[in-house]
Amino acid sequence: MAAEAASPLPSNTFPTKITSIKTLAESPGLTSIPSTHTFTPDLHGQVTSVPEASIPVIDYSLLISGTPGQRSEIVHELGRACQDWGFFMVINHGVPQKLLSSILDGCKGFFDLAEEEKQEFKGNHVLDPIRSGTSFNVSVEKAFYWRDFLKVFVHPVFYSPTKPAGLSEISLEYSQRVREIARGLLTGISESLGLEGSYIDKALNLERGKQIFIANLYPTCPQPELAMGMPPHSDHGLLTLLIQNGIGGLQIQHKGKWVNVGTHPNSFLVNTGDHLEILSNGRYKSVLHRAMVNNKGTRISIAMAHGPSLDSVVSPAPELLVSSKGDEPAAYIGMKYKDYLELQQSNKLDGKSCLDRVRISAV
Repeated sequence: MAAEAASPLPSNTFPTKITSIKTLAESPGLTSIPSTHTFTPDLHGQVTSVPEASIPVIDYSLLISGTPGQRSEIVHELGRACQDWGFFMVINHGVPQKLLSSILDGCKGFFDLAEEEKQEFKGNHVLDPIRSGTSFNVSVEKAFYWRDFLKVFVHPVFYSPTKPAGLSEISLEYSQRVREIARGLLTGISESLGLEGSYIDKALNLERGKQIFIANLYPTCPQPELAMGMPPHSDHGLLTLLIQNGIGGLQIQHKGKWVNVGTHPNSFLVNTGDHLEILSNGRYKSVLHRAMVNNKGTRISIAMAHGPSLDSVVSPAPELLVSSKGDEPAAYIGMKYKDYLELQQSNKLDGKSCLDRVRISAV
């Protein structure tokens, strides 16, 4: 006897408690989204397309093993990318494509777990080492994002969910490889500011630096024009390295307009964070970015955030406040990274609202 077809979900009837967007998106017959997940269309703003070639590309192999001339040129390009875009793409980084595919598959396996299994890892506090959930911070949001997430602290102490099988081993290898790249990039960025290559590493104690693994699931959405994967925001920390599963949705703000960023196999998309802006006294800007959703396929992205040690107080580098042209006033007050992290993660995600709290207003 054939199984009965599942009854379609009426467009105005939704689960009373939505624990994951994946469950909602897979509801039979879903043709609209709940009002709790609806954003006004004008939130999407003006979007422009830029030629792919205009997004800065950094050849990592030249940074770590190029000739002195090649390396000098890459350091210069890194500085320009951080100053003009706050965003760049890294190629020839040495991480095997197989590892990139394996970690994306491992995260898909996590999101495919039964809801009660994922609830084992939901966490309660923003500094819990493993947290999974939906949206960003449902306790303070009026409208929820079309996103499920898994956030895991992977350095200086490595954590991982125990499910699915194999994820822990893959994420350990992936985290170590990406952390090595991030520290190499930060060495080049430090030099681009006219500082010693090891300056950022030592000043912010990156040996104990916080590395956070963030997997994002953006399911197919029946009304993508009304939903938002993640709102415009900047990241805490220094650098975030992102990979995705071939389905685009990332937009960055450049010169006041939103720019679609395509998908590029075997590359990392890198954006600068608030603490690089603070340390550089505003020479380099953290970039506003957001995640859009679509009705064509499920997008998975993995962001690896790299920050100072939790007890580091981040303030503008004193060396950048003194020059032959006269002293430059500090544009930001110092704040312990742990306090900043708690502040951002405990509130609504809203542009650069956290950065504004440590910005010193010009008199």
